[in-house]
Amino acid sequence: MAQLFKKIKSKSKEVLKASLPAFIKRKMGMLPPVGKVDFGDLRRLRPIDPNFGFSRGEVIDRYYIEKFLTAHAQDIHGRVLELGDNSYTTKFGGKRVTRSDVLHYTAGNPQATIVADLTKAENINPNIFDCIIITQSLQMIYDVRSALKHLHRILKPNGVLLATSHGTSKICRILGIDPWGEYWRFTAQSSQIMFEEFFKPGNVKVAPYGNVLTAISFLQGLAVQDLTKEELDYNDPRYEVLIGVRAVKSVNV
Repeated sequence: MAQLFKKIKSKSKEVLKASLPAFIKRKMGMLPPVGKVDFGDLRRLRPIDPNFGFSRGEVIDRYYIEKFLTAHAQDIHGRVLELGDNSYTTKFGGKRVTRSDVLHYTAGNPQATIVADLTKAENINPNIFDCIIITQSLQMIYDVRSALKHLHRILKPNGVLLATSHGTSKICRILGIDPWGEYWRFTAQSSQIMFEEFFKPGNVKVAPYGNVLTAISFLQGLAVQDLTKEELDYNDPRYEVLIGVRAVKSVNV
């Protein structure tokens, strides 16, 4: 009789668990059986928004970029160089910035004060910038080591390079379709080693951002507004959505 009651009790628990809504199961940490995963809106072969989530709200990688720049806002001062435009210089540097420069690869950008190819940037004088901001661009540069060499060269001693790049992301620039191309995906480990080739060990701090949920959400083109702050801020270094690097040029170069 005791065995019968145990079987009934066990079966009752299984039935109860099976009848729970999916969101309660997730909260309880219950794993779905193989073949019974509820993909819901994510069971699709094309993303919800193929343009990174711009149509839905704030883009997830931009959330992490701003989190990284907020953490290092005090580095953005004096003469600052930014690629493409000076929006982050203005937003995070404010009155600490005495001169704002914008670098662009080709002529025609009305905001550009410097036109140069970062891999062949001999036309930019050395030791002139207190801070350089380069976001989501290193993966578009094939000869990324030459670019880092010049970024290091044009920084003043004690100058700071603030760089971000994609970890997990869709490819957004395809050579032959887009004139820029996209060549690399970095990890925190590869970024640490590569930046230390030019900036001394101890002068490079790498911060990965993201988790499995934000990685899946970013690939699907979901936006910040689709997630909670707790979900966005949870950090799991095994799922890098964004890599942030702070590199300081040594006084004794």
